[in-house]
Amino acid sequence: MINRVVLVGRLTRDPELRTTGSGISVATFTLAVDRQFTNSQGERGADFVSCVIWRKSAENFCNFTSKGSLVGIDGRIQTRSYDNKDGQRVYVTEVVVDNFSLLESRKDREARGQNGGYTPNAGNNGAPSTNNFPNNGGSQGNSQTNSNQSNAQDPFSGSGDTIDISDDDLPF
Repeated sequence: MINRVVLVGRLTRDPELRTTGSGISVATFTLAVDRQFTNSQGERGADFVSCVIWRKSAENFCNFTSKGSLVGIDGRIQTRSYDNKDGQRVYVTEVVVDNFSLLESRKDREARGQNGGYTPNAGNNGAPSTNNFPNNGGSQGNSQTNSNQSNAQDPFSGSGDTIDISDDDLPF
């Protein structure tokens, strides 16, 4: 069976860090995930997904995120139940987070914090993204710059010399 969840969204509030009786850190938070489609009024809905993260990952998550933070999570769906104070059975479905990624820069996060909430493209004033990650097939608009850099780094470009390699020299 496969039970895998990958979500990208924004925190609806600051994550809540607690410690169990045995000293294990656990944090809970709700992730707002935009839906891919719009309703008849042209508005995009969102799903609010309850999440839980454990141990050192929970501490790190709480140290580096706050309300409105854009995060990616990887985990699994878990259901559990408990009896509340009135003796009624309560069922809970949540995502148990195995791994997370911070998807906004510190600069954007701090700008959002100063403005009191989410501001799209905060901190970059419409400039293209300046992350250090490779462009995995996306159209970032800087592919021309990347190709010029790769040509400058190629020691064999423009030399006119041919390289003679036999199949016996190749390791595969």
